Amino acid sequence: QVQLVESGGGLVQAGGSLRLSCAASIRTFGNYAVGWFRQAPGKEREFVAAISWSDGSTATADSVKGRFTVSRNSAKNTAYLRMNSLKPDDTAVYYCAADPSGLVTADSHHYDYWGQGTQVTVSS
Repeated sequence: QVQLVESGGGLVQAGGSLRLSCAASIRTFGNYAVGWFRQAPGKEREFVAAISWSDGSTATADSVKGRFTVSRNSAKNTAYLRMNSLKPDDTAVYYCAADPSGLVTADSHHYDYWGQGTQVTVSS
């Protein structure tokens, strides 16, 4: 069983930045894909970005493209989501998820392991 722990959420003013981290209980993500999703109150869970641990290829949702960047640090076995130019609409609980197949996809059903989430609140 893989456990994921997100950190880095908080309250920020519109236009500000945050960096979320996702650490795993396993020694290495290896050939996994790591995705970031978010869920705002009353809304469905939404894909944000994902990265292939093996080759670093990424996918990013159009709604955050140009503002959010997904990355990884293999030495620390940690994935990151850098969020710039934050807007009130970005307010949500942000989750990281891991897919052992390594498929970089926006489809949440492909991800077997999920963290507990970290709250991001953007004030206007």
